[in-house]
Amino acid sequence: MKFLNIAILQMRSRNREMEPNISTIIEKMKEAKSNHADLLLLPECFITGYDLTIGNESALTQEDLLPLCEKAKELQIGVVATAITQGDEKPQNAAFVIGKNGEILMKYAKVHTCDFADEKALVSGDEFKVCDFGGVKLGMMICYDREYPESARILMLKGAEIILVPNDCESMKPRVQALSTRAYENMCGVAMANPNGRNAGNSCAFSPICWDENGECTDNTLLLADAETEGLFYAAFDMESLRSYREREMLGNTFRKVRAYAPLLDGKVEYPFVR
Repeated sequence: MKFLNIAILQMRSRNREMEPNISTIIEKMKEAKSNHADLLLLPECFITGYDLTIGNESALTQEDLLPLCEKAKELQIGVVATAITQGDEKPQNAAFVIGKNGEILMKYAKVHTCDFADEKALVSGDEFKVCDFGGVKLGMMICYDREYPESARILMLKGAEIILVPNDCESMKPRVQALSTRAYENMCGVAMANPNGRNAGNSCAFSPICWDENGECTDNTLLLADAETEGLFYAAFDMESLRSYREREMLGNTFRKVRAYAPLLDGKVEYPFVR
């Protein structure tokens, strides 16, 4: 795949209305396909709405994804489907990568749940995952995951070439800047979908290519939406150029000194971070 063309949906879904939200996704899949997209990326929890009063019995099951799987196969377009999903005892905040043939390539459960807020009622995931999408290695992190640079770093170490970020939050300027940095330091492409709204939106995509072969700085911004426009935005990742850059430059996993990183595995929390 020379280019990976991602359609990024900037839109707020309807809380606790899965059928209308799935219908909206199908319409957006059709629109994205007509614009030659390979993959549709949704904001966080789009199918169920980001409503943390949803109990485990009302959360999404994998069977609920069947209409999206069928439509993906029919249209030959992938989709990142997001929802509050059923867990063993409590629900999870999860994203599914559905391939162009309708198969579920990966389920990722949000690792960094917002335990300072309503997400403390969820079960967090315990693994960052990567899947193969038509020859492109896709990683996933959801919203608050991106506040921790370790999330993207682990995805890079697992082989991710493009990191997808379903998101639902406000005050986006520093978060957008951080995503550009995650692309730069890991030599991975990054794409983020956020619902539109006042102080929200700003769906974005960044290439990891921050300078050319002559060392001249380049703008790595592929997309930066405004706050309030609703609809699809598009970002095209040149995979040949991205891979060439990763082969010759000195970031990512090239010269890390892991012997100095032991404190990263110490879970002790001290002042001023005790909550």
